[in-house]
Amino acid sequence: MRKGIEIRDAHFPDRAPIDAYGNGGFRFAGMSHRGSLLCLPTGIYGWDVTEESVLEPALFARVLEESADIEVLLVGTGTEIRRLPPELKIRLRDAGIISDPMNTGAAVRTYNVMLAESRAVAAALIAV
Repeated sequence: MRKGIEIRDAHFPDRAPIDAYGNGGFRFAGMSHRGSLLCLPTGIYGWDVTEESVLEPALFARVLEESADIEVLLVGTGTEIRRLPPELKIRLRDAGIISDPMNTGAAVRTYNVMLAESRAVAAALIAV
């Protein structure tokens, strides 16, 4: 019996610097991804978030699950800097994570530097 194409959630099972961003996606580890990303200690995941999304705590559930291995979460909020909602900041702080919102370009650059320094960093990057 022949199966059709199986669509899976996007996941790269390692940490990698972001080589490029723009045009609605990112390039890393010799691959490209259309859409937003979560860059976590367990790998890089597709993230169903856009610049119009409300940044509610539920969108950061995977980040909170890995909180023991994350000291700093860089949040690339798109082309403009957006404040994180107070409830989200509290949840992250209670999990021991420092959150730092900035535009996506700045978040990518900062993530790459901190990753090269072997820091306990994660990034939530909204595609631009």
